[in-house]
Order: sequence, then C-alpha cells, then structure tokens
Amino acid sequence: MNEFKEYLEELITSAQEEDRSPDDYIGADGLLYCGKCRTKKQHKVTIFGKEHIVPVLCACRAEEREKELEEIERREKIDAIKKAKNACIHDKALINCTFENDDGSLPLLESARKYVETWPKRKENNNGLLLWGDVGTGKSFYAACIANALIEEGVSVMMTNFAKILNRLSGLYSEDKNEFIADLMRYSLLILDDFGAERNTDYAMEQVFNVIDERYKTNLPLIVTTNISLDDLEEPKDLAHQRVYDRLLAMCTPVYFQGKSHRIKDKDRKYRECSEIFEGGKE
Repeated sequence: MNEFKEYLEELITSAQEEDRSPDDYIGADGLLYCGKCRTKKQHKVTIFGKEHIVPVLCACRAEEREKELEEIERREKIDAIKKAKNACIHDKALINCTFENDDGSLPLLESARKYVETWPKRKENNNGLLLWGDVGTGKSFYAACIANALIEEGVSVMMTNFAKILNRLSGLYSEDKNEFIADLMRYSLLILDDFGAERNTDYAMEQVFNVIDERYKTNLPLIVTTNISLDDLEEPKDLAHQRVYDRLLAMCTPVYFQGKSHRIKDKDRKYRECSEIFEGGKE
C-alpha cells in the first residue's frame, strides 16, 4: 500500500510540474491558476486520509482539449467513410461522383438530392429507382451521388454490377452462393450499375433473378442503371427476361436519362484541347 501511495504522489507531482506555464500564478487559496484564462489548474482532494493538490484543466485548456477531441473524431469519421466507400463502391471512379462535383449538366440531379434528403421515407416505403437511357447520359453519376451521400450519413450501401457478382458466384458452392446473396441483402440500399451488360446465359439470368428476387423479398430499396429501353423492359423477349424485368418494374420507378453522352462531350473537349497544341494554337 505504501508503494502505491508513493507512486500516486509522484504521479501527481509530475503532472503538476508538466502543466505549469510561465504566466501561471498562485492564488489566495494556495492553488495554481492559469495566467491566460484566470481559472484553476489545481484542486484539493483527500486521498487515503491525506489532502493532496491535483492538477485539473483550466477553462482555456479544457476548450483546447475539446477541440482536439472534435478534430480526432472528425478525422476518424473521414477515415471510416473513406473505408466504407472503398469497400462498398466497386467501381473506384464512382467514388468521386458527388453532389459537390456536379457541373450542372445533369438537371435530374436535384431529384437525387431529394432522394437522399428523404431517405428514411424512401427506405420505409421501399422506393427504388430504375435509371434508363443511352450510354453516357449520367445514370451512373446520378446513382453514385446517392450512394456517396448516404454512406457519408452512415447508411449501409453497396454499389456494384452483375459482372462482378457473377464472377464471384462462379467460384462458390451452393451454400456459399446463398450466403453471398444474403450478404447483399444486409445493405439498406443496393445499387446495380450497368444492368444488362453482363453475359446473357441461362446460368447468368438465373443468378440475376435470384439476386433481384431476394432483394424483392427483403422489401428494401434497389437502384438499377441500364441502357435497356423501357419498351424492352416492359416487353421482354422471353420468359427468363420477363421474370427479371417484372421484378424490377415492381420495385423501381423508371427515370429516363436523355441527351448527348457526357463521355462524347468530354472526348470532344479533350480533342479540341489537343488540337490547339498540335495545330500551333494555344499552349
């Protein structure tokens, strides 16, 4: 016990010495005060029947410490969000698709903001989206903006595509396949990008149906982007596609994306910039 008391006294003395600044002063009560904020840096306590003077945080140091903790918490949150995005958005180029990076060329993006803002209701009502239209019209950007915003709010989101899902399923046994599909259902929002670009075999269609049907049964939102026209979705060519498309249309509200491909616009811009160099124009 004596050794512990001696250790405690040494610890208190050491802390007092480390926390002393040149402007600090001793008050009328014999305690150390902060020279900056004029509040106590020491307090009297009784330990093992003996009075001790122990260090405490003055007002300005307590404020500094609170800011330090807030900064640590902010950085930890940023790191957690970054890890979540890397794990849950399989196309890494889409991680940078955010509302902050919107260049104003996609008027439909305002509805994506509203989808995020009203997420609790979207989830409760199982409001999914079917984003369809030509290549490069902004469907994936739209979906990724929703994914990134919700992940930042702590919502569990998975954004992937059937090509990756099918590759993963092809190497699994039956029980493992069921477990993998069940894992996809644990996300509050599942986003399937570029639907219809996967290989079109009987096995692939069966797995596609299994994933979508299981999502249907969980009664949780699903967002799908596709280049398939709404007419083709409503009038499928065979029973296998009809099973899948019927499920999609039952779960998701169609949203049409039109206009010139953003990828073509970007290509044209880069072509013009390079032409200026090679044709002796602006450097």
